[in-house]
Amino acid sequence: MEMFKNFIKAEDGAVTVDWVVLTAAIVGLGIAVMASVSNGLEDLSGDIENQLTSQGISTTF
Repeated sequence: MEMFKNFIKAEDGAVTVDWVVLTAAIVGLGIAVMASVSNGLEDLSGDIENQLTSQGISTTF
């Protein structure tokens, strides 16, 4: 019975559980941000590509 009481009072694993939950929350937020920003980045990269391909190179001064 004493061993069971010591097991209940022990808090060694609680820190690990906290870190797992915090890490999962950070990863989830990162995925959410990436999902919401990806369409805008694709549009912007397409605009930059169009601008760069339409530029002419002047060979005379």
